[in-house]
Amino acid sequence: MTKLGSDLSNFSNLTNYFVFAIILSLRPLIVRRCLKLRIMMKFRNFSIIAHIDHGKSTLADRLLEKTGALSPREFKDQVLDTMDLERERGITIKAQTARLQYKIESGEEYVLNLIDTPGHVDFTYEVSRSLAACEGALLVIDASQGVEAQTLANTYLALQNDLVLIPVINKIDLSQANPELTLEQLENIIGIKREEAILASAKKGIAIDQILESIVVRIPSPEGNLDSPLKALVFDSWFDSYRGVIILVRIFDGTVSTGTQIELMSSGAFYEVEELGFLTPKPKKVDRLIAGEVGYIIAGIRELSHARIGDTVTERNRKAVQSLPGFQEAKSMVFCGMFPAGESSVQDLRKALEKLRLNDSSFHYEPENSPALGMGFRSGFLGLLHREIVQERLEREFDLNLVTTAPSVNFKVTRKDGRVVEFHNPSQIPPAHEVLKIEEPLIEALIITPDQYLGAVLKLLESRRGEQKKLEYISTQRIFLTYHLPMNEVVIDFYNQLKSVSQGYASMDYEFAGFREASLVKLDILINREVVDAFSLVVHKDKAFARGKALVHRMRKLIPRQQYEISLQAAIGKRVIARETIKPYRKDVLAKLYGGDYTRKMKLLEKQKTGKKRMKKIGQVEVPQEAFLALLETK
Repeated sequence: MTKLGSDLSNFSNLTNYFVFAIILSLRPLIVRRCLKLRIMMKFRNFSIIAHIDHGKSTLADRLLEKTGALSPREFKDQVLDTMDLERERGITIKAQTARLQYKIESGEEYVLNLIDTPGHVDFTYEVSRSLAACEGALLVIDASQGVEAQTLANTYLALQNDLVLIPVINKIDLSQANPELTLEQLENIIGIKREEAILASAKKGIAIDQILESIVVRIPSPEGNLDSPLKALVFDSWFDSYRGVIILVRIFDGTVSTGTQIELMSSGAFYEVEELGFLTPKPKKVDRLIAGEVGYIIAGIRELSHARIGDTVTERNRKAVQSLPGFQEAKSMVFCGMFPAGESSVQDLRKALEKLRLNDSSFHYEPENSPALGMGFRSGFLGLLHREIVQERLEREFDLNLVTTAPSVNFKVTRKDGRVVEFHNPSQIPPAHEVLKIEEPLIEALIITPDQYLGAVLKLLESRRGEQKKLEYISTQRIFLTYHLPMNEVVIDFYNQLKSVSQGYASMDYEFAGFREASLVKLDILINREVVDAFSLVVHKDKAFARGKALVHRMRKLIPRQQYEISLQAAIGKRVIARETIKPYRKDVLAKLYGGDYTRKMKLLEKQKTGKKRMKKIGQVEVPQEAFLALLETK
């Protein structure tokens, strides 16, 4: 019995020895893991969301300034807005990031990753991916304008991603500011208690310290498993001529180091990491990024389509089981034709589109041959603002002269033989006798307007075939409208008219709500009995006559007179519904006659008439850009 007890004692000592030895051997790993977890506890990933012109970029400037991210010599207003168009229009088009170092009163230092977001409804998907990379967001509201439509839309996006919201009532220094009313709207409309809001002025630098303290205290640190396979979200990317595609990522699980073989899960493309780093907003190299961090990856990627926004990056030899949720293909909602004019050629336009697409993969283009305008490209965009930006960049950066057709949307056409085909060029829609039904895209519009303009706004919405879903007072003087609207009615001059009837006070945001069948017809415009495909439109049957009449009437004033008569016709199929005539220039061939038989006069007039007929057969009518713009103004 004594011997057995002795053996058990020796075995126990031996087991303890092995356990102790294992602990000693693992100690460096445990220490390193604890250090990494402690580092993760010091991270805060946040975004700034706001309606257009509520002070988002100015607040970002103050945060950069307060944390010393840039020296006074390097600093400039709207520092995160790198494009001239962003500065001119006062909106964010391309999202940026900045890593800020902030020390609290106790002396502890935190890393604040500011992930900026685009500022327009066209870029809602990009905003959603930027928010998915965060744990919290600053919800900026202008104290003089209150809660707007896009404020609500961005709030819903943030809540869908389970973000902690910190409301910031901005511009309290303005004479017309009404913080009390804005706080009331914050409680009644959004449902956030007024005590949680911070009253600030980004321009004057008021309450910036309080905002930074709130980011540290109220936004949680990121979670993630350092030992799991790499899982990183791509929330932005752009093309560099020397380094290839640079992708911005948020690491959710695992770590990535220089030399790691990575794979982009949606495309299946794999590359070797050449460089890692983060933006301050200047790039700064590092050897490794761990879970919870935000940074950039350079891996010699030559195709922007391989690094799509919302994609998941993982290790090639140790793949993640499942990609991160929320990835979508960029879907074009607005289409138009682009054709070279003046000294610009098709090849110049092709090269410009190829280069521009290296930095913006969200627009698409394909060759198009128009009998009226020649060779060009049919392009698809995320929305109207996106179309304007692409066109302006082509004209500015590549010195092109362009003729663009009126914007249109895609239609689902069901033929009588049962086939369903999508068309985004109205001129390609088949004749009425071959079509069973046409479906158009529908949007759900959120509109906030002062009550004094309600009648004018409702009249505008009804004229655009809107269907009311909700009308409610969100304060004593502000009304919240929810409408279903055909997108075909919105793409042409709707936003400008909404601002006009409300004197600039109404705001709108929208989201795609599917397709709906409607009584639509194809309206063709004929010049000298020849169909000009670039002028073809799809309109509601009840509006076709008024639209066709207004269009040819306006074109009559814009198309220059020729030596021969020009006829302008609006037609549905073979039926002409409106006509205008542009009278020709006419030389007075009878001026040299001073009497004589009338047959001499008739001979000269007949000769002139014959010549004009011949000119009409071979003459080409030059259609100026103003005539295409007429489509945008006849609604």
